[in-house]
Formats: sequence, C-alpha cells, structure tokens
Amino acid sequence: MPCVFEQPALYQGILYRKAMEFAVRIVKLYKYLMQKNKSLEALYVQLLKAGTSVGANVSEAQSAISKKDFINKLSISLKESRESDYWLKVFHRTEIINDTEYESLIKDCDELERLLTSSIKTARGI
Repeated sequence: MPCVFEQPALYQGILYRKAMEFAVRIVKLYKYLMQKNKSLEALYVQLLKAGTSVGANVSEAQSAISKKDFINKLSISLKESRESDYWLKVFHRTEIINDTEYESLIKDCDELERLLTSSIKTARGI
C-alpha cells in the first residue's frame, strides 16, 4: 500500500542511508563490546535498541497514512537518536568506548539529529 504522504527522496536519500549506516555501526559496536565484556550487556542492549530504532522508524515513516503519522514516526526517530546520544556519552565517560570510537559515532548521531529535525520542520511547513 503506497504511503498517503510520500517522500521518496527521504526513503532513498541521505536520511535513510545515514540511519541505516548508523544502525549497522551500532550493531557492530554491540558485537565488539560483547566480546570485550559481557557483564555490561544490559547497558549495551539499551544503545542497540535505540540506535537501530532510528532507521526503523525512518523506514516506517514511508508507510505513514497521513502527514501527522509521518511526522510522528520521524519524531520517534529523533527521540531514539537522542537516546543513542545519551548512551554514547555514558559509554565514553565510563571508558567503555575510547575517544576515537566516541567521536566517530557521536558525529554520526549528531548528523542524524540535525537531518531529522530538518525533515520534521519541513514536513510541518516551518
């Protein structure tokens, strides 16, 4: 069923691609951290869920039944990216990840937040 509020550029464009790449990086980080120290799995899962949910909700936005639904899905993506940002900061401050890993991942997360914010504003007509 086609989306009532279609934005094909979003699905095939930079936001979808960046969200997918971020999710892949988060899954790889999870696998790496689990090999290092399984005792912190409960924390790792928090980042895994948030980081992969960003792209899942961007993808779901493509099946939105209305403009409001579309904006809602992107807003959920934004919330999940902000949660990912939080967990990355916690992991960095507790030395679970090093400076290089943190800087690279937080840069991607910040970029997603900016893209999502811009997309939401555009959809709202702001």
